[in-house]
Amino acid sequence: MSYVIEGQTGPWEIVVGLEVHAQVVSQSKLFSGASTTFGADPNTQVSLVDAAFPGMLPVINHECVAQAIRTGLGLKAQINLHSRFDRKNYFYADLPQGYQISQFTHPIVGTGTITIELQNGDTREIGITRLHLEQDAGKLLHDQDPTKSFVDLNRAGVALMEIVSEPDIRAPEEAGAYLRKLRQILRYLGTCDGNMEEGSMRADVNVSVRKTGEPFRTRCEIKNVNSIRFVMQAIEVEATRQIEIWENGGEVDQETRLFDPGRGETRTMRSKEDAHDYRYFPDPDLLPLVLEQAWVDELHAALPELPDPKRARFQHDYGIPFYDAGVLVAEQAVADYYENVAKGRDGRLAASWVTGELFAALNRTGTTIETSPVSADALGKMLDLIADKTINGKIAKEVFEDMVETGDSPDAIVERKGLRQVTDTGVIDSAIAAVLEKHPDKLEEYRSGKDKLFGFFVGQVMKETKGKANPALVNEALKTRLDA
Repeated sequence: MSYVIEGQTGPWEIVVGLEVHAQVVSQSKLFSGASTTFGADPNTQVSLVDAAFPGMLPVINHECVAQAIRTGLGLKAQINLHSRFDRKNYFYADLPQGYQISQFTHPIVGTGTITIELQNGDTREIGITRLHLEQDAGKLLHDQDPTKSFVDLNRAGVALMEIVSEPDIRAPEEAGAYLRKLRQILRYLGTCDGNMEEGSMRADVNVSVRKTGEPFRTRCEIKNVNSIRFVMQAIEVEATRQIEIWENGGEVDQETRLFDPGRGETRTMRSKEDAHDYRYFPDPDLLPLVLEQAWVDELHAALPELPDPKRARFQHDYGIPFYDAGVLVAEQAVADYYENVAKGRDGRLAASWVTGELFAALNRTGTTIETSPVSADALGKMLDLIADKTINGKIAKEVFEDMVETGDSPDAIVERKGLRQVTDTGVIDSAIAAVLEKHPDKLEEYRSGKDKLFGFFVGQVMKETKGKANPALVNEALKTRLDA
């Protein structure tokens, strides 16, 4: 069932395309040697090029180009061996040059695709139109003085990849899934850290509405949305606004808008510019970018395993379900942790412990997988103790909690607490005898046909052995004794 919004005149379909600005992971800016480290004091990471001093010429950052190619390859996109930088002319206080160096007609990366997964299990292909490199602008600060605006040029010149989707998205959920998948791919590739709070990934959201089967209607662009949740909210709010205009006989104006999450509304920022408004022309200070196919092939060969193939491999190699595999590959650090635990062991059991007890412990202790109080090696050793029947599953939970609190090895905890599983059949038989002696009435009921009482006896025997008895041996011995 497709997503529609019901208006007074019937159902409306949403049409969405996303322009994602992803900050390139690099030590220096796109055309200068200034640092890109986040959080520095204002205007301490500004070169003469960034400040647009006369006569200062841009020099392309080789690593930023490589990062763009890696991203294009990760998006299964066409890599253009010939591309060009253009000047996008506009004046603003946070752009000292008076123009932005970007790519327009000849981007470094062409068409590609992203496969998204929806909550109902469906998958969809979202087209990528292009990826181009451009420099970021600075940042205006309006809250430092009652009458003045300040400018911080630390971001000016930082390399951005603008990743433009086709207008293939038809629901807020699809937009959220697209952004999560794109962020996941970028983080796996190491080309963008995806930190939306720090502004290293933000989205411009193009929204229009139409009746089913109609051509596209006028779109509006919602600028600089910095969280996935806000993107999803903005789409619904803006689509509802446009439907109301169309149904009241009005016309939607093509414009750039801002989303106010506090008020749950979008508002006009400026009329939407077209390409001719920016007077694009080839940057005379930069030669066309010409790539060698051999270098592109070299970068392709060095790419890490990406989320989709890793998910399929986890399913195949470790026998875990599609959903569990998706949870485990969501972050590369989690996938690496899981694989270290699962290698050579029961993959399903490892997945259960990582997504269950471990995730709960991380949440409880406010730690991440990188700072986990229990290492992958330690968790693996604990699973080995379950496998060789040194401890059972119930005792393992006690051991794990101790590992979280103390950092001790599972072997040391088992010895310190005397938790070694009882596999001595003589001890188990004695415990069974003691339980049957305490509960003659239950024994009589069981033998008169109340088979459900078997679980009661198992629980009592485990209690008698303080949870240390091997459950399989208890079940086997009890069955023999009760049916005798």
